[in-house]
Amino acid sequence: MISPWDRWYSTSCCLCCHVRTGTIILGIWYMIINAVVLLILLSALYDPVQYRYHLTSSELGTDIDVMDDANICIATAISLLMILICGMATYGAYKQHAAWIIPFFCYQIFDFALNTLVAISVVVYPNTVQDYLQQLPGTFPYKEDIMSTNNMCLVFAVLLFIGCILSFKAYLIGCVWNCYRYVSGRGTTEVLVYVTTNDTTVLLPPYEEAVAISAKDPPPQYLEA
Repeated sequence: MISPWDRWYSTSCCLCCHVRTGTIILGIWYMIINAVVLLILLSALYDPVQYRYHLTSSELGTDIDVMDDANICIATAISLLMILICGMATYGAYKQHAAWIIPFFCYQIFDFALNTLVAISVVVYPNTVQDYLQQLPGTFPYKEDIMSTNNMCLVFAVLLFIGCILSFKAYLIGCVWNCYRYVSGRGTTEVLVYVTTNDTTVLLPPYEEAVAISAKDPPPQYLEA
């Protein structure tokens, strides 16, 4: 009987490339995004007057500083951690080290769980969509037209959008998991040799390991009588 993990296992992703290539591209893409975010945050720390965003009194009746130095420092640390995790996944997929891919896979699971909680909160509390729209600035495009739409239609549109995102994220999780299985499988591949004389099975190490062992431990020399 084929297990569900083996049934969905595949060495290709996006219908054209290998799971190792897909994981490397995904890791590089995440590193680029987080590097751009990190540059913006560092620029905000260097010149806070230029990048700090203030809500005017005509919108909320008060002047609120959206991002202070503490929040920027926390976001900078998170961006650095994400660059490290994505770099580990890229290196692990390239050098075929399965353990280096695990942190990135755990991040994907955590991100998927957060988006699932957002979808559940929209279903349980549908009025949160309208509350979120009311918090948007008055200059937001088509704000009044969106707020005049039926609440159920808004909830359905938001759930459809989140569902598409979750489906895409689940596919990426499957690609990274298949890459982990492929890399870990290549690292622990063993060859089965069937001895037909006595119907027994002998488990031998890979050819490269057998050659290395034989080179380290040469057979003893025979002494002539």
